[in-house]
Amino acid sequence: MVDFIHNNKDRYGVDAICRILPIAASTYYRTLDLADNPEHRAKRDLHDEHHAEQIKRIWKESSGRYGVRKVWQQLKREGYIIARCTVARLMQKLGIQGVWRGKNKQTTRSRDDQKRADDLVKRNFNADHPDQLWVSDFTYIQTALLHKDLKCKAPLIEPNLRRNLGKWAT
Repeated sequence: MVDFIHNNKDRYGVDAICRILPIAASTYYRTLDLADNPEHRAKRDLHDEHHAEQIKRIWKESSGRYGVRKVWQQLKREGYIIARCTVARLMQKLGIQGVWRGKNKQTTRSRDDQKRADDLVKRNFNADHPDQLWVSDFTYIQTALLHKDLKCKAPLIEPNLRRNLGKWAT
């Protein structure tokens, strides 16, 4: 939009173009000023540019391991006064993040070498009359801190009446 105003300002004038377009004339002049004098930018932009360099440096020195919290703490140790949310915003803007700790919990251990039960209903769970079709599903619920103590809920469901025929089992 600024380029359009710049290309047509001699013919129509800046104020006339800005009245028709949804842009203030001051925005046009401010954009031109920033292009010629980058030091006139807002203090936040100047600080962000400097802090972004430091954040990237610290993140690279940690081999990409440090997240927001550790980068922020390192900046404080080095004497920078910066908010944690600013570090988070700049890291997101830079597209960097720390390494996640821990493992993802494996909930399913499927094995392709084992034979699966045949699909006798061909994924059609509608029944014409009661007691024609029963379906079931297994849900394992951890009941103690140890992984060995699991309860298994395997309800039997009659789809036509939508009633639960099953109970808790271990």
